[in-house]
Amino acid sequence: MKRDATIEQLRQALAEYRPGTLFDQAAEEAKAEVRRRALLLLDARARSRHELRGRLLDLEFEASVVDDVLGDLAGVGLLDDAAFATEWVRQRHARRGKSARVLDRELQDKGVDAATRADALAQIDAADEEAMARALAEKKATALREVPSDRAASDKELRRIVGVLARRGFPQGMSLRIAREALDERVAQLG
Repeated sequence: MKRDATIEQLRQALAEYRPGTLFDQAAEEAKAEVRRRALLLLDARARSRHELRGRLLDLEFEASVVDDVLGDLAGVGLLDDAAFATEWVRQRHARRGKSARVLDRELQDKGVDAATRADALAQIDAADEEAMARALAEKKATALREVPSDRAASDKELRRIVGVLARRGFPQGMSLRIAREALDERVAQLG
């Protein structure tokens, strides 16, 4: 019974079909170049919706066509701010040693909304952040080749280590504590 109703619906749809009504050929042609450029940009690296939209508008494509293409790309899963933010945080924290604070600012600059940023940043906990800061401080401390001769030389080395951590956005108190520990450890190795 249900099968017969489905067949009847298909027959009716075929009877009502008129060539050229399935899609708007002019609109698809307008979107073709925008889609091609968007895919080239996404092929180079993942991007947020806001970032990709800005790049396409910079190329002087019409805003409504760009928005249609972005909707199409999001619909097929090629444009996903949540996946982009999660991967951005994972890679930039692991490979570049960036702090959660810096990564949050980077995602904000890329137009990722606050809830999506918070979800992506949840993968970094305080222990991960401290371990990353410690690894960076220890690496910088290995550049020290001899025990500092006086307090001024020691302070200079400490500032260098703290600077590495500060540039990556780690909290000041944690940076100073870890830098002191790394410097003390390196001096003990040299002494």
